[in-house]
Amino acid sequence: MNRIGTQLAGRLSLVALDGSRRPAPPPLVLVAHGSRDPRALATVRTLLDRVRELRPGLAVHLGHIELNEPLLADTLAALDARDVPEAVLVPLLLGRGHHVKQDIPRTAAGARVRTRVAAPLGPHPLLVETLYERLVEAGWRARMSDAQRRASGVVLAAAGSRDPESALDTRATARQLAERLGVPVLPAYASAAAPDVRTAVRALAGRGRHRVAVAGYFTAPGRFATQSAEAAPWLASAPLGAHPAMARLVLHRYDRARAAGETGLADTTAPATATEGTVPAAPATPAAPPPPARIPA
Repeated sequence: MNRIGTQLAGRLSLVALDGSRRPAPPPLVLVAHGSRDPRALATVRTLLDRVRELRPGLAVHLGHIELNEPLLADTLAALDARDVPEAVLVPLLLGRGHHVKQDIPRTAAGARVRTRVAAPLGPHPLLVETLYERLVEAGWRARMSDAQRRASGVVLAAAGSRDPESALDTRATARQLAERLGVPVLPAYASAAAPDVRTAVRALAGRGRHRVAVAGYFTAPGRFATQSAEAAPWLASAPLGAHPAMARLVLHRYDRARAAGETGLADTTAPATATEGTVPAAPATPAAPPPPARIPA
């Protein structure tokens, strides 16, 4: 019912009160990192399909930072060739880091299309709910005895970044997931930051937590996700992937970035220093306001 309601709202948003058709909203460009693992591209394409299902009438495109085609620069060039004046870029990334702060804005600034860059997906309650459901799918018990809960813990395995704000975002998600599960959750990283997954597992074991699950805090399958899962002493959850909540979160970030562009206000759902702003280019054609997002900030 929620999906049907969202689809209906998307169609109605294209019609003005006088019955005329409103200008099309600016396209959404989902910016994925890219991976040599073919499962990653398949996962991202499935996520795009789910976004399209939730928002009929919204043009949704894909651009990669590296490793996969189409690259973001090529996607923006294709939009310019079709005389698209404006686009909203939504990073398929889970926190602040070099790609969000440097790579995506730099590519956007080199495009002729006027762009607005949304905040990264995390931290956000929808990510926590997706992590929880992936853990349950892997075998985590929604109901535990007191003894089981005292013996359990979770390692939140993320890709890692040298940017300290990226670690802050991961720790915020770990705290939210700990509140959701009622057990300790330690963040760990596959590269560029410490601790690694095995070290975090040992730290939990030293606190008497011998039933340790690894929650894959990755947007899609890949080398880091596989390595982290292999370090799990008990169970490991799949990456976030094309979970329905991920599609809703992508649209939420799109709506907030678009609203911020029309009002001049920042996205208050994202960390205060998260990248979300206009990259100057050719003047944009004014667009109709988006339908309100029914997702908690």
